[in-house]
Amino acid sequence: MDFQLTESQRALQEMARKFALEVIRPKAAHYDETAEFPKEIIANAWELGLLNMCIPQAYGGVGLSHLDQLLAYEELAWGCSGITTSIVANDLANLPIILAGSEEQKKRLLTPFTEQLKFSSFCLTEPEAGSDVAGMCTTARREGDEYVLNGSKCFITNGGYADQFTVFATVDKAKKHKGITCFVVEGRPQGLTVGKHENKMGQRASNTVTLTFDEVRIPVANRIGEEGEGFRIAMETLDNSRPITAIISVGIARAGLEYSLEYSANRKTFGKPIREHQAIQFMLADMAMNTQAARLLCHQSAWLLDEGQKNTLVSSYAKCFAADMAMQVATDAVQVYGGYGYIKEYPVEKLMRDAKLIQIYEGTSQVQRLVVARELFK
Repeated sequence: MDFQLTESQRALQEMARKFALEVIRPKAAHYDETAEFPKEIIANAWELGLLNMCIPQAYGGVGLSHLDQLLAYEELAWGCSGITTSIVANDLANLPIILAGSEEQKKRLLTPFTEQLKFSSFCLTEPEAGSDVAGMCTTARREGDEYVLNGSKCFITNGGYADQFTVFATVDKAKKHKGITCFVVEGRPQGLTVGKHENKMGQRASNTVTLTFDEVRIPVANRIGEEGEGFRIAMETLDNSRPITAIISVGIARAGLEYSLEYSANRKTFGKPIREHQAIQFMLADMAMNTQAARLLCHQSAWLLDEGQKNTLVSSYAKCFAADMAMQVATDAVQVYGGYGYIKEYPVEKLMRDAKLIQIYEGTSQVQRLVVARELFK
């Protein structure tokens, strides 16, 4: 067991930290206020190799290990979790292709992302099928050498800017999860409608829309895996993406802790800095301990993947613990700031709004507990 980072890992971490400090943080409040899509920042990230980090070298990507990706993403999320969510969306959408695509599909569908700035979206959630994936209503009807997609997907990150969509649909509703199949929709084909950008509480820099598929035709060659394998592919994808989502929580929490340390050193009450009051010290200590504990769970869940081991249990530990922890740390950071923490001019109220979403997307904290229990019962 070794917790020491290599020289290359430290260099990656430092590059991501510098990018977060110099590029993301100065613009974070602007994108939060306007809810604009941070395309310029993402383009800069793409130039540095901080986009599409999961694409293997064989297809033009940097092919970073899962742990290496986490080192970078914590730094980016420390800068702004909303912008980071926009950056990692390509990874989530491309993972099903990496995990289950044929060699031809990987070359055709992944390589373009390394040649130019492109956006892709992961399309699983529906209005009536979020946590209950088996309740999916989007259908795929085969007609000769094509499939015809009908249905809608909601809460789709980067959907307003993507020109490739990894879509899960059922070929037979009666089969429930055994009918779910994975497809890739290229471009903006006829019948695909992109809804308005959702006006969200937090992570406002990430584009979130509803997509509607009305007789959208795609070639059979764009089916990932066989019919009925989509549920397994989706679950395996989430096992791979959970550590990334969890580390975004760590980035939020670390920012909250650092802001609180700085503020509590300068703010005075009763003739001394508030950090000298035991009540504040206990809050800061809990923030630091829980941030570190979450980080270690994230790193372990990524390490398991790098070792070729199943990480479902530990990645659910990481996602659930880190999400709930980040919400608590952000709430405590607002409390440390007092009345100023509730004002947008100060940075911690944004952290509180941003953290809430981590408890909801890519498997709510309640669903993570169900996964943990199911794994324990095995």
